[in-house]
Amino acid sequence: MTEKLHRRLIIAGATAAIGLPAALAAPPVSAATATTARHAHLSVRVFANGSATMTGPDDITWLDGTVYVVWQNGIGPSGQPSSTGATAGDVVGYNSSGHRVATWKVKGHADGVAADAATHQLLITVNEDGNSSLLLISPEAPAGAQVHHYEFNLNPLPHGGGTDAVSVYHGVILITASAPTTSNGPALYRAELDGSVAVLRPVFFDNSTATVANVNSRLYGKHVALALTDPDSNEIVPAVSPRFGGDFVLDSQGDEQQIYVDGATGPAPHLSVLDLSQSVDDTAWATDSTGTLLVTDSVDNEIFAVWGAFDSSTAYVAVTPGDANKPIDRPNYLGQLDLRTGHVTPAVTTIQAKGLLFVP
Repeated sequence: MTEKLHRRLIIAGATAAIGLPAALAAPPVSAATATTARHAHLSVRVFANGSATMTGPDDITWLDGTVYVVWQNGIGPSGQPSSTGATAGDVVGYNSSGHRVATWKVKGHADGVAADAATHQLLITVNEDGNSSLLLISPEAPAGAQVHHYEFNLNPLPHGGGTDAVSVYHGVILITASAPTTSNGPALYRAELDGSVAVLRPVFFDNSTATVANVNSRLYGKHVALALTDPDSNEIVPAVSPRFGGDFVLDSQGDEQQIYVDGATGPAPHLSVLDLSQSVDDTAWATDSTGTLLVTDSVDNEIFAVWGAFDSSTAYVAVTPGDANKPIDRPNYLGQLDLRTGHVTPAVTTIQAKGLLFVP
C-alpha cells in the first residue's frame, strides 16, 4: 500500500482504510453535516473532542503521520491566566483514529503550530498580542529533551504586538506579526534560530506595496499601498492551486484580505493582494478530491473531519463574519474561496471553523 493510499480516508459503505481517520466509520454527527445543496457531497464527523480543562482548539498541522493541534485553554492573548487560573496551553498529537498519542504543556497562549518535515520537528508560537516567543518540539527526542524555548532577539517586537501563525517555507521559518500597534511595522518575519534566540528579520510591512489580484476589480493589476491592521494566519500555497501556486500567503483577517507572496525567502518579494468578500481565519487547499479536511472548532470544543467529493485544487477557508474590525454576532463557518475574485461561498455552515488542515 502506498503512503498516500494509507493516509487516505476511503468511504465505501461502512468501511474505511487504515488511514486518516479510521475511526470515522462511525455514524455522522447529526449537528454537523453539510447544509448547502452545492456542497451536499461533503459529510462531517467528529475527529477528536476537548474536555473541561482542554479547550479552544486553534491551529493544526500534520507531521510524520500524526495530527497536531494547539489548545489555548482560555489563556489570554498576551499570556494572561485563564478565568480558572490556567497558565498553559496544550500541544496534542493524534493518531489516525483521533486518539491522543502525545501531549506537551506550553506556557502562555499557544497559537500557531507548523511542521518542519525536513527536521521532523514542530514549531509553536505563543501569545499573539504581546510577550511572544517561539518553541521547538522534537517528538522523537528523549522525553527530557523534546521542548526548546526561544526568545526573540527583539523585545518589544517592532510592530508593537505579538506573533501568530508560523510556517516553514523552503526551509525558512516565517512568522506572522500580529496585533500591530503601528502602521508601518513588519507584517511578516523571517526567523533564524541561534542558540536560545530566534533572530527576526522583516519580510514585508503593513504598508508595503502590492498588486491588486481581483480580476473583477477596476484596480486589477494596479499597485496599491497596503494598510494591514490584523495579520493573522499564514499558509504555503500548494503547486496544484489554479492560482498563486507555490506562493506563501498571509491572511489579514480584520482587513478581509489575503497577501500572496512570490519570493518570500528572497531579498525582493513580490506581493499580490486579494480582497475577500468575508474575513477568514485560515485557508487550506483540497489537493485530492478524496482527501480529508480537518477543522478545529473552538466554540464547540471539537475537531471535525470533513470528507467527500472535494473540488480538487479548491481553496477552503475558515470564515469569520465577526472579525476584529467588524464585531458582529454571527457564527464562523467553512467556506470555499474563488481565487480570482475573492468571493467566499458557504460549504459547511454547522462547523464554527477556525484552523484547517487538508490531508490527501
